[in-house]
Amino acid sequence: MADEGINLIGPLEPAFRLELTAAQLKVTHTALKSLLDDFGHEERDVQDIVREVLGKLPAEPEIRAIDLGREMARRRAALSPD
Repeated sequence: MADEGINLIGPLEPAFRLELTAAQLKVTHTALKSLLDDFGHEERDVQDIVREVLGKLPAEPEIRAIDLGREMARRRAALSPD
């Protein structure tokens, strides 16, 4: 049956684990906050899920403390040949 694969992951089971750099974490947090701000009242279920994901990320002050310019410079330095 086509529906057999739908229930392979339980509704509260993690489906994926993801490791992020500091820069990726900041961008992900910013994107999720923007997504949350863009939804209207009729998308309450999606808003709830976005809030759940944001709740798994570090607190907002920790995210704000990430200097994206500094992180990008560190990234470029790590990628450039010596």
